[in-house]
Parts: sequence; C-alpha cells; structure tokens
Amino acid sequence: MYTHLLISYGELALKGLNRPRFEAQLIANIRQALPGIPPERIYRTRGRCFVRLEGEPIDEVLPALGRVFGLVAISPTIAVAKDLAQIQEAAWQVLKERLERGIPTTFKLESRRADKSFPLTSPKLSQTVAAELVPRAALEYPGLLSVDVHKPELLIQIEIRDEGAYVYGERYPGPGGLPVGMSGKTLLMLSGGIDSPVAGWMMQKRGVELGGIHFHSFPLTSERAKQKVIDLARILASWGGPLPLYMVHFTEIQKALHAKTPENLRVILMRRMMMRLANIIALRDNYQAIVTGESLGQVASQTLDSLQAANCLSQLPVLRPLIGMDKTEIIQRSEKIGTYELSIQPYEDCCTLFVPKHPVTRPTLGPLEKAEEALPMEDLLHDAIEKTQRLVTEPRQ
Repeated sequence: MYTHLLISYGELALKGLNRPRFEAQLIANIRQALPGIPPERIYRTRGRCFVRLEGEPIDEVLPALGRVFGLVAISPTIAVAKDLAQIQEAAWQVLKERLERGIPTTFKLESRRADKSFPLTSPKLSQTVAAELVPRAALEYPGLLSVDVHKPELLIQIEIRDEGAYVYGERYPGPGGLPVGMSGKTLLMLSGGIDSPVAGWMMQKRGVELGGIHFHSFPLTSERAKQKVIDLARILASWGGPLPLYMVHFTEIQKALHAKTPENLRVILMRRMMMRLANIIALRDNYQAIVTGESLGQVASQTLDSLQAANCLSQLPVLRPLIGMDKTEIIQRSEKIGTYELSIQPYEDCCTLFVPKHPVTRPTLGPLEKAEEALPMEDLLHDAIEKTQRLVTEPRQ
C-alpha cells in the first residue's frame, strides 16, 4: 500500500545557507544504511527526504533508518497525483489500515499546502477529505470512529508539494541530532565498561565521525576482554558507520607503573599515559578532539583535580559528554542504544588491574611529574605505539 517513506528532520532546517550540505550528508548516510535500495530511490526535495519503496517490507527498512542521526521521524506514505479524488482514496487507505488493526477510535486530519497553486487551502482540503472519510468509516466500521481535533489517536496528514501529494498517518521516531560526518572527527577512549560507549554515541548524535582507542594488557587481560571492546565498537558502527579502532598494547606501561611508581598515584598516572598515547594517535591521524566517558565525581580518577591532571597533557580538546550525568542516566541510555548487556559482561580490562586501595582524589602536578621521572617515558610510549593495531569495525548485524 505505501509507496514511500517520508523522512522529517529537525534542526537541519535551521542551518541557513549550510543546509544543503547537511541534507546531502543525510542522504549519503541514509543510502549507506539501506544498501539494498538503489541510490536513485533515496532523494530529497525542499525540506523533506524520501525513500521510494518497491516492495521492500517496511518493518525491515524502519530499524535501519532508526539509527541514522539527523532523522526526527519516518512516515510510511502514499504518494498520489495532486487530484482530490486520489488524495481522498489515499487518506481512506491509511485510515482503513489502522481501523482493521482496531487501533484508532478518534482521528484528525491536517493538511499542509507547500504548493500554493493547489486550488484548495489547507483547512478546506482537510475539511473536504474528512467529509468523505467520516461517513465511509461509519458505513464500513460502524461505531468505531469519531473526530477529535484536540487529542486524536490517529492524525492523518496530507502534504501538497510541487511534485505531488503525500498522505500518511504514522510517524516513527528517529534518533534526531545531526548527520554523522558534519562535525569533524573525534577519537573515543573506549573501555569495556558502560560509560564510554554512551559517550561515543552522544558524540555521533552531534554529527561526529568517531574513531576508538582501547588500551589492552594481554596477557594480563584476556582475549575475551579485547573482543568485548571490538563488539562494542561494532554497535557504535551500526549507528555511525564503520569505526576505526586502535588497539594499544598497554602491558609494559602497566608493569612499569606497578614497579616504579607510588601505589596511590597509579590510577592518575595511568590516565596520563593514556592521554599521551591518545594524543599521539589523534594528531597523527587527523582527529580533532579526544572523547572520554568520564562523569564528574563518579570515581576517584574523575574528580576535577584528577581530570585536570590528565587534561593538561592534551594538545587537543577533551570532550566529556557524560560529565553531568549520574550512573542511572548513563545506564538507561546504554540500554536504549544496545550496549548495556555487552558492557556488563565480566571480562576485565586494564583499568581494573592494580587498582590501589586508597587512590589519591586531589592530585597535584608536582608529585605526579616526580613519579614519572622514574619511568623510561619515551621508550614506553614508542613501544606502545609500535605495537598498536588498527582495525576497522563494521556495523553489528
């Protein structure tokens, strides 16, 4: 029955002269999300994007579109000529489909006339089509339907555009945000926990092209822990496209920290080493910022003093999209995006090794820099970079 998917977007419409660039990126991302549909059937007109259907099941297409940032809503739509009789029949088909499912008992009809040459005004078109639908529904589905202009269970919408008329009744929510690829590149410090995948997802929602960096300590940590992070990256890739993942060999650094530095400083020293390595890779590969999953005060390494102790080593901006969120909010978001069940699998990562009983919560630079003097800093960093593997994670099916 439905001929198209009509795609609505929100803040893209506010981009002024840059709007065509955002719309073009959105179309490119939709085409990437729907590789089975020929590109020419995915297109944009003024203020709208469309996917022309040719037998594709809607329930297979919608989940893929629901992961394309920039989309606000997706509406299965019947496209017809700008002819009143065809518009009325399309509206009836939309209403009938819902009535047969026993869903609406009240409905409202709204029209939007982008093509001002159409002879009926928007209110008049709504009234004329509703005048056809109400008696027809009363005849075929007696007692099931009434009009409610204030809180209808079904809102049927008609759009009159230059190229034709579109009629739809359901709007499936999209993730919102900006199209991935419009806001530059950032490198996410991706652990195997709950927080960092959520931070990466929130940056993708703001149009960022994401890469990931993970610090693993094999054989001190298992291959299963490494695979867990790859699987998390694949989930993020299903939201934002293929995701480069840098697997940094961190074992020798952790051994050196354990052997040569004070126990209570090791967590902060470890974070400082990670920040150095993340900057080396990000600057080399043209990333514009570092992203972390830190939330203020959540653990000892996430106090303002601790954050600054790592921040001061970064040549790039450090973005922390979770900084004001509590753990409950982060967990809820991780459940929504599909990373929670994987994140809670009990495979250790390097951050859980050698955790001190009493970590310092208000570190100062003097003792940290003094402790680092005992480390062969250049050799450790060089060795870790030399052993780094770069993977490209594809979307998880």
